[in-house]
Parts: sequence; structure tokens; C-alpha cells
Amino acid sequence: MNYREASLKKHADWKGKIETVCRVPVDSREALSLAYTPGVAEPCMAIHGDVEKSFELTRRWNTVPVITDGTAVLGLGDIGPEAGMPVMEGKCALFKAYGNVDAYPICLGTKDTEEIIKTVKIMAGSFGGINLEDISAPRCFEIETRLKEELNIPVFHDDQHGTAIVSAAALLNALKLAGKKIEQIKLVINGAGAAGIAIAKFLLKLGAKDIVMCDRKGIICKGSEWLNPAQKEIAEITNLQHKNGALADAMNGADVFIGVSGPHCVTKEMVKSMADKSILFTCANPVPEIEPADAKEAGAFIVGTGSSEYPNQINNVLVFPGLFRGALDVRATTVNTEMMIAAAKGIAGYVSENELTTEYILPYAYDKNAHKAVAKAVAQAAVKSGVAKLK
Repeated sequence: MNYREASLKKHADWKGKIETVCRVPVDSREALSLAYTPGVAEPCMAIHGDVEKSFELTRRWNTVPVITDGTAVLGLGDIGPEAGMPVMEGKCALFKAYGNVDAYPICLGTKDTEEIIKTVKIMAGSFGGINLEDISAPRCFEIETRLKEELNIPVFHDDQHGTAIVSAAALLNALKLAGKKIEQIKLVINGAGAAGIAIAKFLLKLGAKDIVMCDRKGIICKGSEWLNPAQKEIAEITNLQHKNGALADAMNGADVFIGVSGPHCVTKEMVKSMADKSILFTCANPVPEIEPADAKEAGAFIVGTGSSEYPNQINNVLVFPGLFRGALDVRATTVNTEMMIAAAKGIAGYVSENELTTEYILPYAYDKNAHKAVAKAVAQAAVKSGVAKLK
């Protein structure tokens, strides 16, 4: 099937992937008086007296906006907020299908960091959490950091942390099969934007010690003049041996390659130079860093991609529905490291030892029980770490 042509036709037929559904009867004078005026004045005044009651008397407790400025949409780049709407609608559909979370696409017509922060803060009282999506680096770092500091509801940038969580889950299971420990591996991440930097930081928290990051200009090393502020920060805690050179130099002897970069930047020779039982997650979309068949032919032990066309799809869909479901259920005030680690381990642990193979290291994205497992793990972590308002 030509998915692109078929999808365009389907979108024309669907005319949108989400809709608003009324949850209450409004078919009589009595029903209207309860759902709307005059009865509605009572919950209004109850919330006026205690804003926290907005979580109990409205749908706020279960609602999340999917917010973008359209500057980093999938692999399409800066295509604008309106052009990003099909992706945001799709995301909202997945929120509902897999987490029963009511999500709404909010596509902002500004690239100004301060305007985006101000806009999200102004609307935050309508929602139980905030999902940031497809906002280009390095602005996305400041936007997320500031909003997390200034709001008391969960704020989650899926391109950063959703990618980090699902990549970590895949790595935990791949390492089990390879018989390697995360503390001992040499790991290369190609792509030092929002996703790559978030993956590196998260894997360090999970115990990784030896991470080398690369970008278009080569290995990222402390002191390199071409680094942006976010890359300068990550250079302080990665590449501790101060390696220099190109991607090929970084991959020589590496146990793991994680790509969040661009198409066909990895060759068979690079894969052959890696350590025994090498693991490659080539997540560039729609074309991976190396074709899975080529990677396997060159000796890769496990290959994962961002595509559903191949085994081991490493997809954020496994993360955000369950993560927000768990956070909303206990009315968490943030998404902290403990919750993220719980999500990664929840995804990885859903695949039993008996099921685990080199072509099945992650649950399928459409397995609703996997999302329930993530939600449960995240909720428990939120309670245990003290950021939940409900037990």
C-alpha cells in the first residue's frame, strides 16, 4: 500500500480525526437546568471558592492540549501550525484510544519563546496536563523548563522525553538479549537536537557511563566552538574521553547506536566496526539511518526503527497515553524522573522473558494492556515520589 496517497484520501474522507461528544443529557428543561443555567451557577461558585474543585466538577481532570508551533513536525521540519494539525489530531486520537485521555490540538501561530510560554500559562487552568509537541530545538528546552517551573500540572515534551523513555525501554530489553549491562556499554547517539540530548540525559540516569554524541559536524566534544547552548551542556557529561572525529570514528567499537538524525548516514562498514552483538536503533523517519536489512547483513544483532514496516518499532505512542493516564489519575503536579523511569521499566517489563526475541523487544503500540501497565507504573511512582495529590 502507498500509505501517503491512501492517507491523504482518508483525511479528505474523515474531515478530522477527533470530535467533541456530549457526556450529559440536554434533551429537556430539567436536563438543561442541571447542565446549564440556572443550576451551573453552583459548581461555578464552588470552584471560585476553591480552584482545586475544577478537577472534580469539570472535565479538566482528564484533558490535555497537544501544543505545537509547527516548527519541527515529524521529519518535515518547519511547515507551520496549520500544516502540523493532522499530526496533532492524530496524537489526540491516540491519547483517547490508548489512554482514554481527552486531548485537543492547539497549533500556535508564533515562534516566539516568550509568547508560547505566556500562552500556555494563560490557558493552563483549563487542563490537567500539558503535552508539548514538534517545537524545534533549542527553543523547546527553555519552553519546557520554564513551564515545568511555573505550572503545577504535568508538562511533558514528547519529542524529548517520550522518545527517551521508549528508547530506554527498547535498550533495556535489547541488552538482556545481548547479555550486556548498561553500565558497561559504549553507546553512540547521532543527532544532538531535542530527542538526542534527552535520550542521553535519561540513559545516564539509568546507569549508562560511556556515551558519545554526534551531530552533522561530527563528534560533540567539550570545548568545540560550534556547539549551541544545549550541546555545550550535554558535552559536560558525555564523551568523557574527549574523542574527536566523525560518526564513523565514534561507532568504531560501540555496543549501541541510537539514531535520531537523518537518512542513510550509517554505512555497512560502520556497523561492521561495532562490537559483537551490536544494537542499532535507527529512528529517523521516514527513511532510517541505515536500512534494517543492510544493518543485519553487516552483523547487527538487534535492529529497531521508527517505522511500523519493520520489527521493533520504537514509537512514542507506547509512552504518552499511559504516562498521562497515570499522572492524571493521581493528579500529579509534574512529570519527574521517577515517573519517567517507571514508564520505561513498565514498557520493557511488559514483554516477558519468554516472549523476548531479537525481533520483539517492545510491546506493539496497539496493545491496550501495555498502556495500562505504563499508567499503573507511572501513578505508583508519582505517589511514591510525593508529587501526587491523590493516592
